[in-house]
Amino acid sequence: MVLMNKQLEILKKLSSLPGVPGNEKLVSQYIVSEIKDHVDQIEYDNLGSVIGVKKQNGPKVMIAGHMDEIGLLVTQITKEGFVKFQTLGGWFSQVMLAQIWEIHTKKGVVHAVTGVKPPHIIPKDKRNVAIEIETMYLDLGVSSKEEAEKLGVEPGNMVTPHAEFMVLGNEKYLLNKAWDNRIGSAVVMEVLKRLDQHPNALYGTFTVQEEVGLRGAKTSSYVVEPEIALAIDTGLANDVPGGEASEQSLGKGPQILLYDGGLVPHQALRRFVIEVAKEEKIPYQEAFIVGGRTDAGHMHLAHRGAAALSIGVPTRYMHSHTSIIHYDDYENTVKLVLAVIKKLDRQTVDQILAQ
Repeated sequence: MVLMNKQLEILKKLSSLPGVPGNEKLVSQYIVSEIKDHVDQIEYDNLGSVIGVKKQNGPKVMIAGHMDEIGLLVTQITKEGFVKFQTLGGWFSQVMLAQIWEIHTKKGVVHAVTGVKPPHIIPKDKRNVAIEIETMYLDLGVSSKEEAEKLGVEPGNMVTPHAEFMVLGNEKYLLNKAWDNRIGSAVVMEVLKRLDQHPNALYGTFTVQEEVGLRGAKTSSYVVEPEIALAIDTGLANDVPGGEASEQSLGKGPQILLYDGGLVPHQALRRFVIEVAKEEKIPYQEAFIVGGRTDAGHMHLAHRGAAALSIGVPTRYMHSHTSIIHYDDYENTVKLVLAVIKKLDRQTVDQILAQ
């Protein structure tokens, strides 16, 4: 319980920090403060991805979680003081309505609410049609552009969901924004902390700008040149009314992906990870993502290429203000990744790459 409470504080801090694509600095600074005493050196790519290196002779193994979260970018302020924005990452329009946002300015955080035309004045035949994001705006509660500017609001400001970390009815269920993909970053952090003896050179990587095209994954994997690449991200938890709970549920272990929109995994590596999970008696799920991709989509393409696999932490209500994960899935993902790394010696990696 002591370990869990300590981990909860880290998860709370990490998921609560603001960090949309291109503005991950606060997240990366916190991560560096947590891992600096547990790695031999810290490297960076020129986009801002962080690479914690644990040096050993042996094959290059890269594990990565992306630091950015979906959010918004202020593009303009109307003369009446309303804020127009550009989405960063994939937003489903219906989860954005009537939500509170945090606009991060040089003067501090300014709160706003999503504004749209009231349904009372929408023609009846249009009321059941999903509201288009392009028609939305942020309402600061001011009456002019000048008032908004006095608050520090200006084009280029980062906007993140206003959310509060919560332990829910079952204490293993955790709610907050940005689990996609602070939980993957947390897994990589914890692996770096717990890993002692390993027969390889491990590169624990925290990438930027995943939500807008896996950009940090591309640059950081060119720095590392991995032979084995594991992307640790979120996966779908579909154990809800109207969903299909089979193999995609909270609390049933990490998801070893069959495929996603950017990767057909290396089959020998996927079989190897499953064998390790069985040997270590770590619960796991075999899942897939149809409408998305992970950092592995670029990690496996750097230089000569790498055997790559995506591992997901099941998450409900991804890409919204309030997502839910299960603590046991986090812990079991850490255990699985640790067990896999400890077995990836030169001979094993050569056998995987040869298949």
